[in-house]
Amino acid sequence: MQAEAMEMTTMTGSTSEKRTYSLAVVPGDGIGPEVTGCALAVLDRAQELFGFATEREHIDAGANHYLATGELFAGPIEGRLRGKDAILFGSMGDPSVAPGILERGFILAMRQTFAQAVNLRPVRLYPGVKTPIADLTPERCDMVIVRENTEGAYVGRGSTVHAGTRNAVAIQESINTRAGVERVIEYSFRLAASRRKKLTLCHKTNILVEAGKLWTETMADVAKRYPEVETDYVHVDAMCFHLPISPERFDVVVTDNLFGDIITDLGAVIQGGLGVAASANLNLDGSAPSMFEAIHGSAPDIAGKGFANPAGAVLSLAMCLAHLGEVDAAHAVETAVVSVLGTMEGLSGPAMGGSTDEVGARIVETLEAVVAGTVPLLAGRSVMEGLGAAASH
Repeated sequence: MQAEAMEMTTMTGSTSEKRTYSLAVVPGDGIGPEVTGCALAVLDRAQELFGFATEREHIDAGANHYLATGELFAGPIEGRLRGKDAILFGSMGDPSVAPGILERGFILAMRQTFAQAVNLRPVRLYPGVKTPIADLTPERCDMVIVRENTEGAYVGRGSTVHAGTRNAVAIQESINTRAGVERVIEYSFRLAASRRKKLTLCHKTNILVEAGKLWTETMADVAKRYPEVETDYVHVDAMCFHLPISPERFDVVVTDNLFGDIITDLGAVIQGGLGVAASANLNLDGSAPSMFEAIHGSAPDIAGKGFANPAGAVLSLAMCLAHLGEVDAAHAVETAVVSVLGTMEGLSGPAMGGSTDEVGARIVETLEAVVAGTVPLLAGRSVMEGLGAAASH
């Protein structure tokens, strides 16, 4: 039945007018170009199999481009990105550029300018993937963390007085607005309603009293519109305990920018490591493009060695396809990645059993097998379906 359904989808796509999407590709620094190249190879085959097309513009950005031109996000690059349907992002960062310049001048600037309000991080232990958590099974680990993406401590506001002296005073601001909090909580309720109907708020209300009050009051107000969704609250320090020990407790977790940055990396370790973790930075109203990236960073120490696992980048591509409405293709790509991961002795370096490009080629081959019906589609809920269900209308 799955093979027949997939065959019907591909046949429909091949006989109807092709759906065309405009993509910006920003490979960036370090291992970014390597894993992005694999994702694009998978995209090439996926669009042939599912009957859609992409128009792509490769955009130079990152450390080398900044050192050569001084350009960050604002200016010509912003204009080139703005008109796209989506952005595929590799990684950014290099020791040649001081910390904070690229992160604040490009990544945070893009999130805020393009109102990419939600950072969506699936935390799913896939079948056959090794995890450091003893006795953890895929059935117990299948959640999505929704991180507020434009406010909190990441607004980049602060100052230092008496710098360089023993009297130095540093002030770092965290800003939370009702509008910003409400839009991410509303999205989280929609996503939870499409899944197991449970939403957990993660914060630190006993210490961050004022910000915590805004989050909890907003959560309670929005909950009235979703009576079918059960709600829960966990302090962020308690979350660091519960997440690895009892991940089955959680379905959708919504949290602020800083806490989300921390607990999603913990979630990535639980699901097998940073190399297999994907993310989406979502604009919820269609006013600007969303951006999709693996969360592993640029890893300059292994760049060019073929040690980088492309799984996170290809799973991020799958999220991009789901966001664009190509949910069948997204599910097939996700299945192909998971099938390959399940055969690997290790998830990075030589233990992968092949170079970055070779693993990418295996994913392409497996995608063809998924569409042919010789590899069954991944069972269970898929975040790819949730992306469509929670989209703003």
